[in-house]
Parts: sequence; structure tokens; C-alpha cells
Amino acid sequence: MLLSMTGFGKATAENRNRKFTVEIKSLNSKQLDLVSRIPSAYREIEADVRNTIASSLQRGKVEVSVNVENLSKESDVTINFNRVAFYKSQIEQMAEQLNLPTPADWYSVLMRCPEVFHTDSSSEMCDDDRAAISQALEGAINSLTEFRAQEGRKLEEFFKLRIERIRELLAQVPQYETQRTEKIRSRIEEQLKQIPKADYDRGRFEQEMIFYIEKLDISEEKQRLAQHLDYFIETLAAEPGQGKKLGFISQEMGREINTLGSKSNQADMQILVVKMKDELEQIKEQVLNAL
Repeated sequence: MLLSMTGFGKATAENRNRKFTVEIKSLNSKQLDLVSRIPSAYREIEADVRNTIASSLQRGKVEVSVNVENLSKESDVTINFNRVAFYKSQIEQMAEQLNLPTPADWYSVLMRCPEVFHTDSSSEMCDDDRAAISQALEGAINSLTEFRAQEGRKLEEFFKLRIERIRELLAQVPQYETQRTEKIRSRIEEQLKQIPKADYDRGRFEQEMIFYIEKLDISEEKQRLAQHLDYFIETLAAEPGQGKKLGFISQEMGREINTLGSKSNQADMQILVVKMKDELEQIKEQVLNAL
């Protein structure tokens, strides 16, 4: 089964005092690149959160955020009146010394100043909070994994379509091979005829022609490319986490297709090679999203 690295997951959990919401976003990346946004009162669980995500998601550019909502009737946030008074005094002194007007709306100015709001020690994390966060985190990871699976199924269908298209193009190559060798022989013989009084050993000529045509033989390239196509499809059906392997296989496919192009020496065959390259480039672009 194929999984995409792109996804989004969200889950909530609550206890008698607080509601916790965990959101996880994921994009493609060669390694695990994790950014966490956790309230300062809950920083002690950051290492556990990162370890849980790393073991579950493996790769991707991941962003996780933990939001806390107070459910109790009494708020655990108070206004620091001393700090507000200090800011107001400072602003009035600045206005007097610089001949500036005082704010028309003191509330909007003072409420944006640092450390105006004070969080009581009772808002610090307890065991119930830790359990609720773990529950929400697990739910968000499961939601993200399901999202990745849905995107992975779309990728799998896309890859199968592209692979089948390359297979169809490869099946058209043999019809041009005989024609290609005949044209090579005819072209060389015509060039020899243009040389005045050219005298050559016909047997030696045939030996050289065989040697030259063998150098342009593409039987092995066709066979290896067909094997790579089969291996790519087999890998799609393997366990999740095969994205890098699929990338390596697509690179090998590219080498065989490039060799076919360099050996083709025939316009119609080169057109087929160009079409194969186009299909392969689409595979390479999307395989970066595969886990």
C-alpha cells in the first residue's frame, strides 16, 4: 500500500477543566522535518510529542500545534494591574516629553503590551492534561495517516497509468528495429559508392557491419526496462514507506530509456523515447510525494 507524505489530521480531547486540540500538517521532505507549536505551560511534553510523531510518520515536513481551551467557569488568566499601570505611566511620560498626543483608546494600546495577562500556577499541566494531550495526539496522527492513505491511493493509480503507458510505448519499439538496421546498411553502402574506384573486401565489410549493428542493439535495454516496470508495480504493493525505493527504480528506468534514445538512430523510435521520457518525468515528479 502506498502512502502520500501530504496530509492533515486533527483531533480533540478534554478533561474536566480543559479541551485540547491537536492539528498536524504534513508535506513532502527527504527526512523528518518537525516544527511544533505548544503552549509554554506544556513545553515539558514536547520531547514526547516529537518522539511519537517521529515513530509514526517517518518522513515529511511536519507541523504540529497544540491548542488549549479552558472549560472551567473561573478563568485562570488575570490582568497584571501593576504592569498595566507601569505601561500607562511610561506612555504618558513619553507623550509629555515628545509633545505627542495620548492614545484615544487606552484599552487597545495597553492590552497589547507584553506580560499584561498573568496565568496562575493552577494552569500548569497535570496528569489529566498529559493524558488528554496524548489522546488528542494519537487521534490526529490516525486522522493524518488516513488522509495519507487516501492520497496514496490516488498516487498509486497515477503511477500505474504512467507505467502502463511506458509499457505500451516500449511494445512499439520492435517494429522499427529491422527498418533501422536496413537503413544503416543502405546509408553506408551509398556512401561507399560515392568514393571513386572504391575497392573493399565484401566479407570484411559484412563483419564490420555486424559489429556496428551489434553496438546499436537494444535488446538488453528493452529487457531491463521491462523488468524495471514490473519491479515498480511490485513495489507499489509492498508495505508503506517505499517512496525512496520507487525513486531509485525510476532513476534506473531513466537510464535505460536514455540508452534507447542514444542507440535508436531512427526518427520514429526517437519519438517513442521522447514520449517515454515525458511519462517518466511525471512519475519522478509525483514520486517525491510518496512516503
